[in-house]
Amino acid sequence: MSDTPIIERIEFTAFEVTIPDMSADAAGFGISYTPGAAKPQLRFGLRIHTDTGVVGEYVPGRGRAKVIMTACEALAHRLIGQPALQREKHYRSMRQLTKHIGEVGIGALDIALWDLAGKHYDASVSELLGGYRTRLPAYASTIHGDRLPRGLSSPGAYADFAEQCYELGYRAYKMHGWHGDLAEESAMIREVAKRVGDRMVIMYDGSGHLKTLADAIQLGKVCDECGLYWLEDPYADGGVSVRGHQVLKEFINTPVLITEHVRNLETTTDMMVAGATDFARADPDYDGGITGCHKVAVAAEGLGMDCEVHSCGPAMRQLMAACRNANYYEVNLVHPDCPNAWSLPFYEGGYSDQLDCVGDDGCVDVPDAPGLGVTYDWVAIAKAAVETRVVR
Repeated sequence: MSDTPIIERIEFTAFEVTIPDMSADAAGFGISYTPGAAKPQLRFGLRIHTDTGVVGEYVPGRGRAKVIMTACEALAHRLIGQPALQREKHYRSMRQLTKHIGEVGIGALDIALWDLAGKHYDASVSELLGGYRTRLPAYASTIHGDRLPRGLSSPGAYADFAEQCYELGYRAYKMHGWHGDLAEESAMIREVAKRVGDRMVIMYDGSGHLKTLADAIQLGKVCDECGLYWLEDPYADGGVSVRGHQVLKEFINTPVLITEHVRNLETTTDMMVAGATDFARADPDYDGGITGCHKVAVAAEGLGMDCEVHSCGPAMRQLMAACRNANYYEVNLVHPDCPNAWSLPFYEGGYSDQLDCVGDDGCVDVPDAPGLGVTYDWVAIAKAAVETRVVR
């Protein structure tokens, strides 16, 4: 196809999805295991239409739709009438527009532009990025702990779930705990390591819930004792303090993974250069889409470091498939007794990020159809829609 597609309109559809036994707060910022829950949660999808008929599509799996969709809609006005294939130009323009308010709205638009480009060139996004592999080693990444009989309510429950994941094929497992009690988190790590540490790679993500650097150092020593693969965002600096993590690394041996809460290439690179983290972290939904995240991965590679892709979904698979220096695909946030809230029921063709998406080898496939490689069921999305907005 030789004609350059020009963006004519961008459609945003907000819709509701009900996830059995899973609840969310009103704004979509937090989810939790809640047996019997059936309250709808808000999500959104977008479609970028062009004058050549090629359409770029993306439906983020995660919540926080009220924030992300509004930010995307504000940026969409600047894309109308523009050449759809100039992703780098649009990435730079959107970053300039959002310099005072954060960059979260860039991600979904950039991902849809990559989907559009893949369809234009009849190639998957990973192929456009250079291609490296077609199967990705995966880890099961738990939802936060709870206090319910069939939930992640004790160190033993976490260990039981790790064994369940091992039987499904996973060879790596990450724990999100109970929001920061040092003794309880330590007991969980020790129990999981005792049960599966000789056959699974184990990670721990504090999600910034430990209250102090001192707590993070103590927990880090537990991670050393148990041979963890990494310690992620352990304490309440928000995962952004260069000096704090330099100090942490002076006291522990376990590799530290931060930068999940840092939103751009430059700051992430600064943290890597400063020795505040042993890995980069990149999330296409939040970190400038596939364009921004691929830049982070290349910067990490140039420093001899790895870049771990955050969360799951078609965009994350396509990005990781093009990166040599990414180790594990995160199937999050999973639980032994309810579905994964990030894997929506609006894919055609069998795509899934549910707990059982891995093969016997512990890997997931990378879709090889053009663009993101997946087909969305827009008829089903329309039936669940609560609002549609069109930017022309």
